Amino acid sequence: QVQLVESGGGLVQAGGSLRLSCAASGRTFSSYAMGWFRQAPGKEREFVAAIRWSSGYTYYGDSVKGRFTISRDSAKTTVYLQMNSLKPEDTAVYYCAAQNVDWSTRSSALYEYNEYKYWGQGTQVTVSS
Repeated sequence: QVQLVESGGGLVQAGGSLRLSCAASGRTFSSYAMGWFRQAPGKEREFVAAIRWSSGYTYYGDSVKGRFTISRDSAKTTVYLQMNSLKPEDTAVYYCAAQNVDWSTRSSALYEYNEYKYWGQGTQVTVSS
């Protein structure tokens, strides 16, 4: 059974940085893509970033491009989301997710939350102005 455990959330001032971690277990993740999504109160779940584990290819939502960086540490089976230049509108619960992929998986699937089968419990990020 795949387990995803997020950590690293907290309260930060606008312009600051945070690094989220997602510790993954229960599988060999070379055939998976890992994603980060976020959800603010009253809003839909939003794609933030994704990474294909085997190739390291990365994908970003428009609102975070140039500010956030997703990466993975294969030895630790951990995915990171480095968040810089944080804004109050980045305030949300951040979720880590995993989906099984292969060579035929279209890139657009990595942006779609309903393509991800496994989810973490979420970690709160609050950015004060």
